[in-house]
Amino acid sequence: MLLAVEPSPVMMDQRPADAAPCVQGTAEHLPFAPGSFDAALALLTVHHWGDWRAGLAELVRVAPGRQVVFTWAADAQSHYWLIDEYLPCVTAFDDGYPTAPEIAAALPRSRLVELPIPADCTDGFFAAYWQRPEAYLDPGVRASISTFALGILDPALVDEGLARLAADLDTGAWHERHADLLERDRLDVGYRLVVAGA
Repeated sequence: MLLAVEPSPVMMDQRPADAAPCVQGTAEHLPFAPGSFDAALALLTVHHWGDWRAGLAELVRVAPGRQVVFTWAADAQSHYWLIDEYLPCVTAFDDGYPTAPEIAAALPRSRLVELPIPADCTDGFFAAYWQRPEAYLDPGVRASISTFALGILDPALVDEGLARLAADLDTGAWHERHADLLERDRLDVGYRLVVAGA
């Protein structure tokens, strides 16, 4: 059985009717008995936890056989074109967050796996739009990306960076600089799977 855990009642209310069942809880205090699940999956969430080591220990407790964490390698993602050319302020977002190797070190029998992102990725995480730069100009898209939605970035710096991106899209400068990206069907933009357990 697939079961989701979500701390926010607001987010729970926004889940589609056909989504997996969801219970309210936090990673640091999962409301399940030891060994309740065959596997535990954490998707781009560890950086939101108050105590990431406690949360990972909980994953092991409730699903001792297998844990999978989808996260990013900040050193790899810091070379992403959106950060390099338009929003260098985003690098401050990673301060204090666990690195992919730190997460791997905290889980038993773990390994890191590169996860190249397809050009037509339908999820809306930060670098999912590596080949679709115009998406970042859409406030609705940015609202679903925690880097923007949490309000930790200086709005003036974001506005200035996005204005430069819009100008480069209008003139074709972005497409000239990144013509190589338009030929690719997937790209390593720093995302990693930490696969642990049996």
